[in-house]
Amino acid sequence: MATQLLRRVLGSRSRQILSTTNPNPNLALPIARAFSSDITPITATLFPGDGIGPEIAESVKQVFRTAEVPVDWEEHYVGTEIDPRTQSFLTWESLESVRRNKVGLKGPMATPIGKGHRSLNLTLRKELNLYANVRPCYSLPGYKTRYDDVNLITIRENTEGEYSGLEHQVVRGVVESLKIITRQASLRVAEYAFHYAKTHGRERVSAIHKANIMQKTDGLFLKCCREVAEKYPEITYEEVVIDNCCMMKTKLLAKNLLLYWYAQLVKNPAAFDVLVMPNLYGDIISDLCAGLIGGLGLTPSCNIGEGGIALAEAVHGSAPDIAGKNLANPTALLLSSVTMLRHLELHDKADRIQNAILSTIAEGKYRTADLGGSSTTSDFTKAICDHL
Repeated sequence: MATQLLRRVLGSRSRQILSTTNPNPNLALPIARAFSSDITPITATLFPGDGIGPEIAESVKQVFRTAEVPVDWEEHYVGTEIDPRTQSFLTWESLESVRRNKVGLKGPMATPIGKGHRSLNLTLRKELNLYANVRPCYSLPGYKTRYDDVNLITIRENTEGEYSGLEHQVVRGVVESLKIITRQASLRVAEYAFHYAKTHGRERVSAIHKANIMQKTDGLFLKCCREVAEKYPEITYEEVVIDNCCMMKTKLLAKNLLLYWYAQLVKNPAAFDVLVMPNLYGDIISDLCAGLIGGLGLTPSCNIGEGGIALAEAVHGSAPDIAGKNLANPTALLLSSVTMLRHLELHDKADRIQNAILSTIAEGKYRTADLGGSSTTSDFTKAICDHL
């Protein structure tokens, strides 16, 4: 049964990460690179990250060696002092590495406590213009949760909104934070969402918003989504208020007459396909979706930037409490590395690694503690390599 489920998942989802066909030359989408394992290795930037980051990054490197993936890693680490050029603990040289290589993988990063510096993640998004966060969310065969049929994609605008980083104190006791929504950024992420849906055989795009309250900002976002939707008549377009999206609601048709249900994300995740949304809503919704399939430890993610940059990442925390104890689950970073390989058009390698990961989890013999098992990071990684 597990093998049958695995084949079903791989057949329908194995290539649902990134597309390289670009209908709009002004829109930077992943660049096509037709590589094979017998040519010069590709150089990719690696940020091992903090906490458990170096351990799970080592798992990725071990799996890549076993699968003979033609990738050479150019590693960069979080600094101990603020780089004045980035106002962050990330150096300018590390950002230049991503710009030069166009592709990278990032482990979890915890922003050190202090003043006068930017969040590490915010630095990456802003400096590299990583405008779209793409997070596939699908049920894993052999790992039981409340839902068996989750198969959706969240696409989050990554550069503005409430996370623009523009805050100031108006008067004592009053702080103002600016939510920035621009036509350019909204059109860009909407175009990516619809293009993604079309090239991956998805049938519907849902724009998530709160335009009933934030009429100008979210209203502009919806206007841009509608404009792009007109160019994709084959894709069903809908607009869903964020609170309706997260939970089911009832509506009274007539007094004491009839109630009908809006089956939304928590009640019926199968009702959604591709979701596109501004920054803050994307942060919330994508984590909610991860919870539907077992948590952030199982969820891949990839950031798309201008000029064809792709930075895959594990979006879970750095878990300093278990760092160095060989207990971490590397699945999220491994699956994120699969998204990186698909961006590079290395689909055969991506299929092999994804197959091995899902087979290991479905088999159930080797699982880390967060998946209900007792295996170490190295045991779990070795089991994946054995499946290769």
